[in-house]
Amino acid sequence: MEHPMQAFPQDPALAIAYVRWQDLENVYEPEKGFCYGTIFPELNKPFMGRRGRCG
Repeated sequence: MEHPMQAFPQDPALAIAYVRWQDLENVYEPEKGFCYGTIFPELNKPFMGRRGRCG
């Protein structure tokens, strides 16, 4: 039996990403940047879930 509605379009559009330009003026120390997943404080958007907290 064929489903009347397809799950995905036949020709889906690709996503377009935007990454803000970063200057190397205000950066975290390597250990802190590794913990946060970025060396740029402006890009540090903490996940407020249960896991992955840095001290």
